[in-house]
Amino acid sequence: MLLTGFNKFVLLLYVGMMVLAVVALVMAAVAREDAYRAADKQKKSFWLLILGLAVGVNVLGLYMSVLFLQIAGVVASIVFLVDVQPALRAVSGGGSGRRGGSSSDGPYGPYNGGR
Repeated sequence: MLLTGFNKFVLLLYVGMMVLAVVALVMAAVAREDAYRAADKQKKSFWLLILGLAVGVNVLGLYMSVLFLQIAGVVASIVFLVDVQPALRAVSGGGSGRRGGSSSDGPYGPYNGGR
């Protein structure tokens, strides 16, 4: 009974690693090539290759024990999502989630200090 619970936990970890790698791969594929150069990051083809390998290793991980390579894929996915993707979004004009304007904009327009 304890072993079945552990197997379910390990399966959830595998699924989580797979989802993380697939999300990172899709985000890498959607970004423009020139954004990688403008953000001073590795080429788009580099990230597609690394993240594609991470997805492939996670698929193999369901059938074989390649835990070291899966952990490397998770690290690559996290690095892409935490470091590269925000830089690409900043360069591409994605900003911080706000729709245009500056940080001093109020609900009715820019705040000018009471002038």
